[in-house]
Amino acid sequence: MKEDSLWTNIFRKQSNEKVDTLVVLKKIPLFRDLSRKELRQLERILHQRTYKQNEVIFNEGQPGVGMYIIDSGEVHITIGPEQKVLAVLTKGDFFGEMALLLEAPRTASAIASKPSKLYGFFQPDLFSILETFPRTGNKILLRLSQMIAERLRHSNLENQELRKKLDSLTKKEQ
Repeated sequence: MKEDSLWTNIFRKQSNEKVDTLVVLKKIPLFRDLSRKELRQLERILHQRTYKQNEVIFNEGQPGVGMYIIDSGEVHITIGPEQKVLAVLTKGDFFGEMALLLEAPRTASAIASKPSKLYGFFQPDLFSILETFPRTGNKILLRLSQMIAERLRHSNLENQELRKKLDSLTKKEQ
């Protein structure tokens, strides 16, 4: 029996969309150690949202509630009233992951610079995974803590270099 190409394409498209989401998630360092089954668990609780060009995702100073993963489009991370661009993020990039642990005010703004599709993963989602699938939740927390530790280490090295430069400038002035 010949397959009806209309139905075949519909099912293939849905299947590819799921695979694409899993591929995007697998590339996120936070989720890299998760199995396919665990990624599917995560996929079920992600919040998908589209943003128009120049639409604000969140503003500097707002309480952080979670992270975002870019499926398509482009996001500018900006700081200050002049909206100085700190980073330009595209498909597969993520931002805001510190808010999974800390409900502190956002230190920068995120703005969709092009029409964008994002997945949101919020603190209550993480807590739900920790309660429902503790092993998966612990893997995510471990990776998150490793990422934060690596960023802190990198910041400390940068601070040491800046101190050396400042010390040498201070000595030259004396």
